[in-house]
Amino acid sequence: MIQVLKPFAQWMASTDWFLRVGPRFVPKLDRALYRLTRGKMISSDRVVPSLVLITTGARTGQRRHSPLACRPEPGGGFLVVGSNFGREKHPAWTGNLMKTPEAAVTYKGREIPVRARLLTGEEREAAWRGLVEQWPLYNRYVETAGGRELRVFRLTPR
Repeated sequence: MIQVLKPFAQWMASTDWFLRVGPRFVPKLDRALYRLTRGKMISSDRVVPSLVLITTGARTGQRRHSPLACRPEPGGGFLVVGSNFGREKHPAWTGNLMKTPEAAVTYKGREIPVRARLLTGEEREAAWRGLVEQWPLYNRYVETAGGRELRVFRLTPR
């Protein structure tokens, strides 16, 4: 079932309609499912590995929960992309990590403290290749992001 769902989800997520509407409902759906299942599930996880990133708000100091696609790495770390569905502005969670890199993720129902590091140069390029291999739609997001470079972070367990 999942093997059939992934190509369909990639096609749907690449449509202009979804790029306009998806950012309004997918995060809300993921947050609701996350709350209902007490952190064990988010809808995106059926299509691409996903986690909930818990950051400290850069301006408010409040805890912020952001459902995100991720690429799990050996050793328990994760790669995440600030795609914001290809919108022109960086998502707020990326600014939160840049100000306070200590964060946490909920992955498969487990909360894991992490430290974030923004990737640049060759390290970013190598990570980007793996991310696009997993979710080719990231290339579409680059086209629609108004020229901004999508931020890529490595989240390492603390």
